[in-house]
Amino acid sequence: MSARSWAKHEARETSARAVLMVRPSVFHSNPQTSITNLLQPRVSADAAHSDLLEAALREFDGVVRALSDAGIDVVVMDPPASVKSPDAVFPNNWLSTHADGTAVLYPLMAANRRTERHRSIVDALDARFGYAVHQLVDLSHLEKRGEYVEGTGSLVLDRAHHVAYVALSPRSTAHAVHTACETLGMRECAFVATHSAGSAIYHTNVMLALGTEVAVCCLDVIRNPQQRTRVREQLEASSRMVMPISESQMMSFGANVLELRSASGPLLAVSARAWACYEPAQRRVLESRFAVNPVALDTIERVGGGGLRCMLAEIHLPARANHSGLAIRASAEPLRELA
Repeated sequence: MSARSWAKHEARETSARAVLMVRPSVFHSNPQTSITNLLQPRVSADAAHSDLLEAALREFDGVVRALSDAGIDVVVMDPPASVKSPDAVFPNNWLSTHADGTAVLYPLMAANRRTERHRSIVDALDARFGYAVHQLVDLSHLEKRGEYVEGTGSLVLDRAHHVAYVALSPRSTAHAVHTACETLGMRECAFVATHSAGSAIYHTNVMLALGTEVAVCCLDVIRNPQQRTRVREQLEASSRMVMPISESQMMSFGANVLELRSASGPLLAVSARAWACYEPAQRRVLESRFAVNPVALDTIERVGGGGLRCMLAEIHLPARANHSGLAIRASAEPLRELA
């Protein structure tokens, strides 16, 4: 399908009504990702891995319950038995799906995360969960060139206006970003965002979230005034109110949130820590536009360095013609291995 045709499909679907979540079988701090992620501790020696996994599973199940109670379709899968990555709970970094029935696989910087990108999970969306996957685009070959673009962690997609916002970083490199945007039929809005200490913001979705009517953005980390103005003007041109947050709020996952849509209206998927970091006026802005039910994610955020938005791979795929609807369905056993 051409980029132009793809864009027409994407314009119909902005907020997702369904998400994929991957239940962790291993959980601890990943030393290969902590190098580039200041939201993640370098060492996780405060608890045994088994205790961390138990806590992470409680939080994971709490998210599933909260989203399902709010009317969101949640597809829960166990990772294949071969996947031992501590970050498998963050599937949005390797997979995006689109309204024309396309699924895209992305190149990951950390070598120990690449097993998460498993074809059987995509196949299961089609064969077991009733979504139609018409084509698979695999960009993982870019890893061989040292080029990375980590899904909707790197690309914050404005599907309605065909713009991809990208904070360039070691995990979001220029060539890979350009390739992904060209593939998706998106116009890239790339910029540099850094912590006050000088290191790059590792993923765009920790400093920017797009809702239909509001954009939550840490503009302060875009240090170049021209780039900061360009990003703000681009957001405002999309008829969104820009709700700025501080760098401190960003470090509490204040922008790592996601608009979803149930039959009763828009929902803000937000963690308890993120919600607590907002000022009262900011909460009022969000409550005027979303149903809000914060969920506790202390262990996953603290140890994994990713928040609630990172746990949710939006499903924009069309339903199969012979499928009557979705509910929460968790796989009872690990998915089969594919050659």
